[in-house]
Amino acid sequence: MAEADEAVHTPRKEARPTLRLGVVDQSPVPNGRTAPEALEATLQLARLCESLGFSRYWLAEHHSTNSFAGSAPEVLIPRLASVTRTIRVGSGGVMLPHYSPYKVAEQFRMLETLFPGRIDLGVGRAPAGTGRAAAALRYGREPIGVDRFPEQLRDLRDWLGESYPADHPNRRVRATPRGTDRPQMWILGSGGSTARLAAELGMGYSFAQFISGVDGTEAMATYRARFQPSDEFRRPTGSLAVGVICADTADEAERLALSMHLWRMRIIRGVDRGIPSPEQARDEFSRLGVALSELQDDPKTVVGPPDQVRSRLLALAERYGVEEILTVTVTHSFEARRRSYRLLAEAMDLAPGPKSGSGTGLAREL
Repeated sequence: MAEADEAVHTPRKEARPTLRLGVVDQSPVPNGRTAPEALEATLQLARLCESLGFSRYWLAEHHSTNSFAGSAPEVLIPRLASVTRTIRVGSGGVMLPHYSPYKVAEQFRMLETLFPGRIDLGVGRAPAGTGRAAAALRYGREPIGVDRFPEQLRDLRDWLGESYPADHPNRRVRATPRGTDRPQMWILGSGGSTARLAAELGMGYSFAQFISGVDGTEAMATYRARFQPSDEFRRPTGSLAVGVICADTADEAERLALSMHLWRMRIIRGVDRGIPSPEQARDEFSRLGVALSELQDDPKTVVGPPDQVRSRLLALAERYGVEEILTVTVTHSFEARRRSYRLLAEAMDLAPGPKSGSGTGLAREL
């Protein structure tokens, strides 16, 4: 009887809510470092995040900048997939107005063939660079207007899935290699129009709060309300991409965040020098007369110690109605980035993944 009473009254550990966490990596280039070092850091961080239990790892596209080395996600994806084993790898994203949907379909069918079941194709319509860079990407061609983005997406979807109607002229042009599943297709956006488009086409939708800083709950609600099931997604599947800097103390997290605050201020002024150190940022803000307290409560980034970051991420996930958050962590110090992801994984109770080091895919199996 005593044993039964003891069993009844033994306190149970409260289960924490489950929230998947992924990564968007822009391959930031700190002041004093080089682009090759930034790309090596991306590979190291991907291996670490896989071992920590993160769900997916997306690579960004930026052009003609000293601050980010990730200019070609379609090239970096296979390198990263080859040094990991199970984590999903993809683009966050390919800026589709620059490119032929047919060529993008062939690139990602090839990636899916080499790394089956692990590839995500996230697409967006932003320029991801200056007007001059966009013109250079077109190389004499007329620009593709944003009004044609829905048409591009449909063509990309149909070439990926070999799903053109029998009477469509594009049906005679096949995206190769054939005989493979299609990658998961996501639309990245920061407004209602892309949310509606993702819903109508039955694609995943990721809201980029780390770029716009605006409240995207209405866009996500629109996506869920208008969603049409597809072969890839039977139900609406959304995620939120937000900046995250996690450190052992609130003061240290705020110190690290100074780098991004100054970088954004410089970019607005047309200054592109890479990611400054917190010390550089503190000195420059002091010279400019900017109070550091004014930089806090930035809607683009969640900054703080583990418990505080955990609470804010869970609250964001509940507000948006999503089961996954993609984290964007940019610091001057690579060790600070690694520490942030370790603390975040522990705070969110992520289940550890396999140790990386040798990827899985067609080439490895052969």
